Amino acid sequence: MTEIDSKQLYTDLGLNKTQSADSKANDELGQAEFLELMTAQLRFQDPLEPMENGDFIGQMAQFGTVSGIGDLNTAFNQMSTAFQSNQALQASTMVGRSVLVPGDQLSMGTSGDMQLSVDLDRPANDLILNITDEHGQLVHRMDLGSQPAGFLNIQWNGLNSDGNRVNPGRYKVSAEVHQGDEVSAAETLIPVQVESVTLGQAGQDLTLTVSELGDISMSLIRKIM
Repeated sequence: MTEIDSKQLYTDLGLNKTQSADSKANDELGQAEFLELMTAQLRFQDPLEPMENGDFIGQMAQFGTVSGIGDLNTAFNQMSTAFQSNQALQASTMVGRSVLVPGDQLSMGTSGDMQLSVDLDRPANDLILNITDEHGQLVHRMDLGSQPAGFLNIQWNGLNSDGNRVNPGRYKVSAEVHQGDEVSAAETLIPVQVESVTLGQAGQDLTLTVSELGDISMSLIRKIM
């Protein structure tokens, strides 16, 4: 097939390439320009060496693929924007509420109990909770016995092993899972209050500002209380 000069085609058709492209770059073709160029190719092809059907179909398929990818990208961007807006709306309803996030630090006041949770990925023959002070000294040990897999809500009354109220401050909690002679650690979760929500950049999680921990990713939330 004789090769067609696209610049000559524009000249023969009485078109100005810069005008036809409008704001597009000179090396970009829109759908209208592409179809006009294809029509010109058919009109100006050598009758003795006409364009083969396969070549014509191949060019149409190539343009259809590029056009389809562009439409798909637009659709994905619209879906991403809608998803982010919906996520932000859901997150805004959590402001002022308590949520469970992974953590091992507890703040004990002068009165009241402390709530926390343990996430067991398998049943425990015996679950033991250890609470230590800021110096690493054990202040209380809770033997919770046999427990099924899943979330376990635990309440600590703020008393030490002697039954006396501990001093206000921060305490660390850890969970031991006993399975016969095997001992492993379980994930502990602490309750925090959501104070504000920050919208992330495109493709990023929302950021929540919570009590005790500051800024965390929304993906860390395990349960809304």
